[in-house]
Amino acid sequence: MTEKQYLKNLTVPAERVDVVLDTDAYNEIDDQFAIGYMLGNKDRLNVKGICAAPFMNSRSVSAKDGMEKSYHEILKLLKITGNDELLRVVFKGSDGYMPDEKTAVESDAADFMANLANEYSTEKPLYIIAIGAITNVASAILKNPAMKEKCVVVWLGGHGTHMPRPASEFNMQQDIAAARVVFGCGVPLVQLPCFGVVDHFVTSKYELEYWLKGKNTLCDYLCENTVKEADSYAFGKPWTRVIWDVTAVAWLLNSDSRFMAETLIPSPIPEYDHTYSYDEKRHKIRYVYQIYRDALFEDLFGVLGSHGCDKKI
Repeated sequence: MTEKQYLKNLTVPAERVDVVLDTDAYNEIDDQFAIGYMLGNKDRLNVKGICAAPFMNSRSVSAKDGMEKSYHEILKLLKITGNDELLRVVFKGSDGYMPDEKTAVESDAADFMANLANEYSTEKPLYIIAIGAITNVASAILKNPAMKEKCVVVWLGGHGTHMPRPASEFNMQQDIAAARVVFGCGVPLVQLPCFGVVDHFVTSKYELEYWLKGKNTLCDYLCENTVKEADSYAFGKPWTRVIWDVTAVAWLLNSDSRFMAETLIPSPIPEYDHTYSYDEKRHKIRYVYQIYRDALFEDLFGVLGSHGCDKKI
């Protein structure tokens, strides 16, 4: 790929593009917002598949359990939104994390992305939006190294480079080996850092209830889930909740920088001690450094409220 084409692939596409979403949908409540936002932008985003990413925390007993729960949450969201035609392109992902930087974790999701990439080219790439551990994507690249010439990866992962331990963010720290593969292989990469950048994308109970409640089944599901989750640890107190996964989808819609500001930086090197190291000679990645919170929420609420879904959960 020429440098000119590489940099072009790191700019927001002007036309409708094909996308794959890789998501740990059961991990938090923000993945569901991202899925709804993606499905509500069909004029710009043609969804080719949705993959379930692994995760392990208090909501799962293992990475495999987290992936399985995410798989079923994806199916639920598609049924709620009336997108039953996409049920056939939902794939189970990795049941664990990469043991090293040369060994792919086998999964239907990795095979799907590795094979689908062959239908694309440098001039017409496939866009992979990743909002969980990057295991599935890194495994697909290891299985089909040509992907780095035919895809663009948009990942919400890592913290801002100005933070003390920027690689300690949940998505990244789960699988540092996979992050090193993606940051090091040369695929056009857009990074949306969490703490220090995207953590500004927060909302409150009253805002959610004003803009979403009663609009449709999806909006009620998102509103109720978010309020329930936040009240579980902050009931009776003022709270806001970050909905940061939405921003990865929003980058593909960021024409005229309406939702976020970005720049080019040498690709950081995620280290196993959860820091970054740097080499100014490394290839460039697109780095988002500011979110225009109000503009993006205005668009998000409008898109979610316009879903024509009426299916009961």
